Amino acid sequence: MSDAIVTVDIGGTHARFAIAKVAGGRVATLGPETTLHTRDHASFQTAWQEFGRRQGGALPRAVAIAIAGPTRGQIIRFTNNPWIIRPALIAEKLDVDRYALVNDFEAVGHAVAQADELYFERLTGPDEPLPRTGTISVLGPGTGLGVAHVWRDGADYRVQATEGGHIDFAPLDSIEDAILARLRKRHRRVSIERIVSGPGIIDIYETLASMEGRAIPSLDDKTIWAAAMSGEDALAAAAADRFCLSLGSVAGDLALAQGASGVVIAGGLGLRIRDQLVRSGFPERFVAKGRFENFMAALPVKLITHPQPGLFGAAAAFARQDA
Repeated sequence: MSDAIVTVDIGGTHARFAIAKVAGGRVATLGPETTLHTRDHASFQTAWQEFGRRQGGALPRAVAIAIAGPTRGQIIRFTNNPWIIRPALIAEKLDVDRYALVNDFEAVGHAVAQADELYFERLTGPDEPLPRTGTISVLGPGTGLGVAHVWRDGADYRVQATEGGHIDFAPLDSIEDAILARLRKRHRRVSIERIVSGPGIIDIYETLASMEGRAIPSLDDKTIWAAAMSGEDALAAAAADRFCLSLGSVAGDLALAQGASGVVIAGGLGLRIRDQLVRSGFPERFVAKGRFENFMAALPVKLITHPQPGLFGAAAAFARQDA
């Protein structure tokens, strides 16, 4: 028998809602998504009420919530919106009996563990499914760099969210030396998130321009990515290629550190640059680990293409907690 729950994925700009059904520790179904702008609602509670109104009445009395940020503590605050969530008051404020609260990338890890094989697209490595046993390294460039790993033993699994996005950046050539030098002028310590995240393309782009002696306008990351993907700006395209190289290096380093038997790239940015990843030097950089090149070449590296991994993963986390 399945239970209906509300599953929610809250970021800085959007809060996404859906009705899911869970049974036996897994997600049985995930209904259509409703996206609300956080700026249009005074609080999570009022956004919840709006979702209920759109659903035409009472909501299920259980909720799974994925949050872009830490989930521990008596008060949860968001970086890019003014909402505050007090975990101790969730049941009272939302009129629910049960809830699960997880970090957004922990939710992605659950999505990787439970999503159907059809939602994984090969990037490099052998063209075979992710192994059913061992560790799967998961990373997702977005506003920051999310990192987690999933340990699987047949039907069972565990998800561990990490702060792997904050390990040190290791340049491999003179261009990356220049990117690091630029960032060191502003940051005492340069983590991989400074380069391998959506906003990281700004410093890559400006470093390449400086190396060529070009005077360029100051652009935001969305503009640079759009110019790179459209092909209208060769320098932006070169910056996107360099981003993919660095992502390949980082993905390989994390796979080695976590003892991975497979790797998954997640996140909206990963989906947008999927073709670029395959055409760039991402595959070569992933395996370029010296004496471990053969080991790395044997690892399947996938892109998760599920349209709502946050909602699906939050529901999966609830299902595991409630099983």
